[in-house]
Amino acid sequence: MAILKHLATLLAIIGALNWGLIGLFDTNVVSAIFGSGSTTGQVIYVLVGLSGLWLLIDWFRKK
Repeated sequence: MAILKHLATLLAIIGALNWGLIGLFDTNVVSAIFGSGSTTGQVIYVLVGLSGLWLLIDWFRKK
């Protein structure tokens, strides 16, 4: 279970950095690498979102 948490944390960090770059420089790294609207890019976004949700649920479970 620890490896899943590390993976979720890594994906959430990647997502946060991507949003920071979008806000600061109007540069979307995921779209730049995989192409705008590509299936792979959409999968990355879904995985980042699920990772954030999983970390949020885990965070509330520990309180």
